[in-house]
Amino acid sequence: MRLFLLVFLVSSLFASKPELLLLNKYNEDINVTSWYMSEKLDGVRAFWDGKKLISRSGKVFNAPEFFIKDFPKYKLDGELWTARADFSNVVSIVNQKKPHGKWKEITYNIFEVPNTSGNLKERLKKVKETKYIKLIKQIKVKNKKHLNQFQKSIEKLGGEGIVVRDGTLPYYTGRDNNALKVKSYIDEECEVVGYNNGNGKYKGMIGSLSCRLKNLKVIKIGSGLSDKQRAVPPKIGAIITFKYYGLTTKGNPRFPIFLRVRK
Repeated sequence: MRLFLLVFLVSSLFASKPELLLLNKYNEDINVTSWYMSEKLDGVRAFWDGKKLISRSGKVFNAPEFFIKDFPKYKLDGELWTARADFSNVVSIVNQKKPHGKWKEITYNIFEVPNTSGNLKERLKKVKETKYIKLIKQIKVKNKKHLNQFQKSIEKLGGEGIVVRDGTLPYYTGRDNNALKVKSYIDEECEVVGYNNGNGKYKGMIGSLSCRLKNLKVIKIGSGLSDKQRAVPPKIGAIITFKYYGLTTKGNPRFPIFLRVRK
């Protein structure tokens, strides 16, 4: 009986890992004119299998009934999201073990309808928006200048970047050069190995994190940390994601900015 209960509990927490569309990195040699571009939301990826929301790794999110009661029986792929630069809050909401009211802050933003015929626009027409289901706006790319202007406008608002996709293709999964992420910066991961005291307004708090890169270099990352994170910083040994804008002459990341703790 105990074994049965254990199996039941595990099966209710995890599902089969979904096969998903994945993004490659954009480079300017790829002609994306007439493709579709959209904002890349900095939220939590979620696959709706017709009954439940599932993470990329196969974890079942404990979404409350009020959130999913109007969801369709067909499959959806999208992002659980609240607002720009609010990733940590989204993670804290969706990863709790029991359904709770803070899911009211979240919307499920759709960019794909799996296993549906037609091109991208035709597939997305199937989606009916509700209080919690929203369609991510798709804009046809006129030329490279149009792409760059849209990217800059999103990043100026605090967005992570944009996505460009060949909208003529039928639904598929996996990673190739027909779906690309476009960013002005590079993101990387590192391990937190120490803390550095803050000065001025941050006296008595953490001024920056000491982080070890994959090449074993140690850098300091202070920008991007909230006051709450400076008071209660990521634990030693935590893996964090940061962004930077190229390399210095010494080969270090230029202008590193904290983004999030990897879960």
